[in-house]
Amino acid sequence: MLTRRGFLQTTGTATAAALATFRDEGVAHLEAASRYAASLSPEDVAGDENYWREIQQAFTLDRTLINLNNGGCCPSPRVVHESFKRYLDISNQSPTYHMWQILEPNIESVRRRLANAFGCDAEEMAITRNASEALQIAQLGIDLEAGDEVITTNQDYGRMLDTWEQRVRRDGIKLTKVSFPVPPKSMDVLADRILSAITPATRVLHFCHITNLTGQIFPVKKIADEARRRGIKTIVDGAHAFAHFPYTVADLGCDYYGTSLHKWLLAPIGTGFLYVRKEHIPALWPLTPAAASRADNIRKFEEIGTHPAANHNAIAEALTFHEGIGIERKAARLRYLRNRWADRLARNPKFRIHTNLDPAHSCAIGNIELIGTPSAKVVAQLWEKWRIIATPIVHEEYTGVRITPNVYTTLEEVDTFITAMESIG
Repeated sequence: MLTRRGFLQTTGTATAAALATFRDEGVAHLEAASRYAASLSPEDVAGDENYWREIQQAFTLDRTLINLNNGGCCPSPRVVHESFKRYLDISNQSPTYHMWQILEPNIESVRRRLANAFGCDAEEMAITRNASEALQIAQLGIDLEAGDEVITTNQDYGRMLDTWEQRVRRDGIKLTKVSFPVPPKSMDVLADRILSAITPATRVLHFCHITNLTGQIFPVKKIADEARRRGIKTIVDGAHAFAHFPYTVADLGCDYYGTSLHKWLLAPIGTGFLYVRKEHIPALWPLTPAAASRADNIRKFEEIGTHPAANHNAIAEALTFHEGIGIERKAARLRYLRNRWADRLARNPKFRIHTNLDPAHSCAIGNIELIGTPSAKVVAQLWEKWRIIATPIVHEEYTGVRITPNVYTTLEEVDTFITAMESIG
């Protein structure tokens, strides 16, 4: 267990003296704490409240609220938010010079670091404003003819389903939505549901890496490898995956991948990326038209007109903060927090858990149903009586409340949620 005295002794006099100014030196203090924890397993660190207290203090939060909707978007650590504001201030001095000539070129450093974290070539990484934009570039940019089939699931994100439905209306493609059990008993069930739906007309498989409804992780590589063998392209919605749990593109094998960075990476709101396998870049049309000379350039997907440089440049600080914790430690902590409430409430017969708690199947996100009570009513009571922010999930096949803690969430906040849920009904 990391004690406060042990932490200070281990990190040295200079770091100890900086304790009072931790909020301004968050990354340095984080790195010092992580050096101490380097010899411990992620599982040991996951329950070490002294270590995570240092992480929690890196954020400027309203602790009169309990935010358990980190699946939407997350607050950035102070060091990230301050860098974002600094870049805005620099831009505002003379935007046509400072924003375009000084700050914008540094997107290449961000591209390189993101590509390294994801495990791809920098020339396969486009920086976008969110997962929806990234995925829509792929969805609307692939050449499809009338009668071509796209297979997805009926639990994919609504905006992405709407995008395919528009192609149905506009281009005459066929859209097939498959169902899957909640929670599934195995990864094979998920793969089989999608792969068994393939027909001779299938051209694209579109599915989530981890669903936003229940936090179900999919066997991406098994599906993508079989799709490639059959000449079918794969688009993977990774909106909730990047910086949430460990993986690289080599673990996926997909053709296109879109994610948001204002969720688990804790980057500024309005940041994301699109991965396109290099051989597919020339044939993929950008969402906003680009010159023909840029057909094989990943940057053609970033041509959205005038935009702030501050958002994407501050991603660099978010990556530094994320790497200071370490993805293995982070995932272990997120599962620790999720299991704290899920294990307790799962023993109560008035609740039903819609998330498979096996670490291979899920991480921070959990979905719980108070049997017989509408999800909207549960969420309303959590807010009105306890000031807890949660998300109601209403699907045609199940209903529940989505709960998503993050690294700044305290055990007291999780326990307050448990007490609140037990009191409802």
